[in-house]
Amino acid sequence: MSDPATPPRSLAEDLRVRDDASLSVLLRSRPDLITPVPTDLTQLATRAGTRASVVRALERLDRFALQTAEALAVAADPATYDELLGLMAGDAGDPAVAGALPHALGTLRDQALVWGGDDRLRLVRTARELLVPAPQHPSPTGLGPTVREATAGMSPGRIQEIVTAAGLASTHDAVSAVASLSALFTDRRRMAALLADTPEESREVLSRLVWGPPYGQVTADPAPHLRRLLDLGLLLPTTPGTVVLPREVALHLRAGRAHRTTEPLPPPVEAASTHRPQVVDATAAGQAYTALATVEELLKDWDEGGPAVLRAGGLSVRDLKRTAVALDVPEPVAAFWVELAAAAGLLASDGEADERYAATPAYDEWLEQPVAQRWALLAETWLTATRTAGLVGGRDAKDRTLSTLGPGLDRSAAPEVRHRVLTLLAGLPQGQSPSAESVLARLRWERPLRGPQQDDDLRGRLARWALSEAELLGVTGRGALSEVGRALLGARLPEPVAQEPVGPGDKLPVHHHVASPPEPLSPAEQAVATAAAVRLLAPLLPDPLDHVLLQADLTAVAPGPLQRPLAAMLDVLADVESKGGATVYRFTPGSVRRALDAGRSASDLHAFLAEHSRTPVPQPLAYLIDDVARKHGHLRVGAASAYVRCDDDAVLNEILADKRAAGLRLRRLAPTVLAAQADPAGLLEGLRAMGFAPAAESAEGDVLITRADAHRTPPRTAPEPVPDGPPTPDATLLAAAIRAIRAGDLASTTPRKPSASAPAVTGGELPRTTSAETLATMQAAVLTGEALWIGYVNAEGSASQRVIAPVRVEGGFVTAYDHTADEVRTYPLHRITGVAELADDQI
Repeated sequence: MSDPATPPRSLAEDLRVRDDASLSVLLRSRPDLITPVPTDLTQLATRAGTRASVVRALERLDRFALQTAEALAVAADPATYDELLGLMAGDAGDPAVAGALPHALGTLRDQALVWGGDDRLRLVRTARELLVPAPQHPSPTGLGPTVREATAGMSPGRIQEIVTAAGLASTHDAVSAVASLSALFTDRRRMAALLADTPEESREVLSRLVWGPPYGQVTADPAPHLRRLLDLGLLLPTTPGTVVLPREVALHLRAGRAHRTTEPLPPPVEAASTHRPQVVDATAAGQAYTALATVEELLKDWDEGGPAVLRAGGLSVRDLKRTAVALDVPEPVAAFWVELAAAAGLLASDGEADERYAATPAYDEWLEQPVAQRWALLAETWLTATRTAGLVGGRDAKDRTLSTLGPGLDRSAAPEVRHRVLTLLAGLPQGQSPSAESVLARLRWERPLRGPQQDDDLRGRLARWALSEAELLGVTGRGALSEVGRALLGARLPEPVAQEPVGPGDKLPVHHHVASPPEPLSPAEQAVATAAAVRLLAPLLPDPLDHVLLQADLTAVAPGPLQRPLAAMLDVLADVESKGGATVYRFTPGSVRRALDAGRSASDLHAFLAEHSRTPVPQPLAYLIDDVARKHGHLRVGAASAYVRCDDDAVLNEILADKRAAGLRLRRLAPTVLAAQADPAGLLEGLRAMGFAPAAESAEGDVLITRADAHRTPPRTAPEPVPDGPPTPDATLLAAAIRAIRAGDLASTTPRKPSASAPAVTGGELPRTTSAETLATMQAAVLTGEALWIGYVNAEGSASQRVIAPVRVEGGFVTAYDHTADEVRTYPLHRITGVAELADDQI
């Protein structure tokens, strides 16, 4: 066991002296470390040092914490806190850096990227390898290699020449010579004197390299001012024709700073404009209602079967354009609504041979919900969806076009970015809308770009899309977060953490460092937040109307949103002519026939209009309904291949004589029956184009009623978001994982008593004893109440070490309290590989 008073010699020992709260912070910030749960703290430390895990942890550091790690990577190993502060704040000091550094260092410690006390700070080896300057991957610090690294391949004679030229005493070996040169370059006074003796041209060369990149080109016969730098070792050759500025020299010229600019505090989110909160909420509520109307219109347009599914999946460019025209929105916005409807489970492919997109049964259930509840489903889906409509039209890694509803649109970072953007908006006073650039600058500080990411600022694009999509959905109004949006977010804001001045008696001003961004709400918390958002939104939405205004020009005006049954009937009986504050419907022969096809009679339509119109039913509209109803169903179309029958043979004669019927290839079977080679649907369409009002009939001769919502996909579940790594563990899982890790660590590190059969058993090996010895030791432990260390192999063949206190041994089984699992268990004796007694006072 580790002694808390002894400085840790490894990350595993450092973790061993941490309390449960500290381990909980580590596992919460790096959930990949407990997938699966490590067997002990040594395995946890090993996993925390793997390249993939360290890269993931570094990518989630804010800019100042990352700069702190970069400074440790170029510092001595180990480094003291004062050395780190000097690298971050420089020789002149910086109160802001001094105030923020303890928090940044604490973050690195919490995430097990740094371990050791303030007198021996160590960056984990993998992080140092990733951040240390190298020609293949230059450090953001702009520093080069140390003198020792740069002279590694240099001849001892050349090193002695440099030492002599610098005015140092010659040494007997290259190692001491390099150490002497390094000491010179790190001595501020002696280094200043050395540089004062160099020509101005030489110092100008150093100034061009000081902030990086530290490499330069020289000819085989360098100029005198370059030769002077090479002779003094202020520039050291790396490859033929290439020289490098040693790290120690650069730090002296930088006055000790590892970075040209340190950013201890996050840039503030600046307000671009201010509006009254009531205006923001009203604007957001109006946009929320428009969002619902847009989704309904989209799915209504696809009620009878939407566009075909491409062979590679997704929607064709042509179909997306048609959808955008139908919704009267730009194509990127149309792609957003289509993707959102699919993510909410309202839209899917039907799975037929001729696969098409259509509404799901969940859409019908959604339509029956209250308006605010329907909006909440869309908003909550948007918050958690990983599908990113903004990528539509771009190219994937194989240079294929990304299509709406197609593969390749999932970005696991999208939910986190949306949540963070809204949280930043929530941090502003009510009614203030932020500057988009200040939001992006804040996000870049919280997650700075590294390496290849700098060429593709995905988080920046996701943030821009989040701002525009939040406005489309009504989460924001006029760019400011609405009260409904705050409720949906949970209104959980980061609390500022004060950093006190360092050092006794210091008069430095207190600086505030924003705490880590809050985690997204759990499902239970989100349900509570969504319910609160629904309660706030409902009073802001307009009450649906139960009436329209009929006009003599065969139109009806809906002065506001209509009740669901009225809107559904009007959608069948009339065509939408214009939308806006008021919707204008137009009655046509085709629309009236559509209502009759849906099973309505002329008397039903007259009664419906009379009931729901605030004005008398105009005579032209009544005549239109009666005229279409009189002709409707006079012709009957069924399936032979297809046939037309009518009691009035004169009508059939008229059809046969019409040139437009040539494509239907009709022939008379009987005075009242015509046969066609077209299918029933084509025949119906052809006769309607000729001005007739045929009705389809079944094989039994009954009129078939067609409804607009006839086509639905089979029941479909909404697509699951693609997770961004392992989920953050909850408190219950963390407590169980920590208990298991500590118990496993106890089993692997507790000293054992040596025995004659296994005198050299160590913590990394399973004990090996005979069956007789195992049984005898177990029986003795039952009598004495002592704990034992056993090796156990379960039914799956997995071996483990356990610390148990035997209670009973009988029938080939031992019942014991398992300290590893913290519960009483029963083990078959034949699966125990061996047993060893623990040293005294270990349990």
